[in-house]
Amino acid sequence: MLERGLTDLALNLEGATRAAIEGHVRLLLAWNEHVNLSGLRTPEHVARGHVLDSLIAVAPLRTLGGDNPTLLDLGSGGGFPGLPLAVALPARRAALVDSIGKKAAFLEVAAAVARDLVAIDVLAERAEDLADEPDQREAWDIVTVRALGQIAEVAELGLPLVKVGGHVVAWKSAGVESELADAARIIRAVGGGKPRVIELPAAAKVGLAGHCLVAIEKVRPTPDGYPRTPGERRRRPLG
Repeated sequence: MLERGLTDLALNLEGATRAAIEGHVRLLLAWNEHVNLSGLRTPEHVARGHVLDSLIAVAPLRTLGGDNPTLLDLGSGGGFPGLPLAVALPARRAALVDSIGKKAAFLEVAAAVARDLVAIDVLAERAEDLADEPDQREAWDIVTVRALGQIAEVAELGLPLVKVGGHVVAWKSAGVESELADAARIIRAVGGGKPRVIELPAAAKVGLAGHCLVAIEKVRPTPDGYPRTPGERRRRPLG
């Protein structure tokens, strides 16, 4: 399935890159028997629902981030989309972020299969705390978010970590327009420009019909005070 999918995506991955991705998947399947990293349990489902769903963004991210961008993946969980993207782009350096200890422990093991190709850090922290760290705030070319929530949440947590001129990229499905409308005020407040929906023509070929990306460029620095605490975001969801 992966071989067919790579052909459909017109994506050629070298042997070491393929080996790193396959090693990551083997580790996920083994750990998933004891730690709930993913609801997908078979190699075929992981190939489509995780690996190809991650790699479908390679071409758009190369356009947005240029050659060898820095990449931070928020809420990385089982390592998708961050780890496959880090080796496939390839990234200059990457970070996988998950505040849940068991998931961060898995990410440390999974990242080891790719560290000969890319410098990958694992950060067991919340996005709000990362944004308070001078070496993380406004430090990344691309922040990816695949399963973190609504666009308003994605923008407020991701944009403080992105350089001016960089992008937050979220995995979404068709019909995302209402989310974008609800998020417009907070996107502006944290320094984002107008979001762009990136259609993925190859998605249907690999069994992911309707999948798309939302890219938000950072056009000005994020003011102090963002991101807000979870309680503040609930009380004032639009900023």
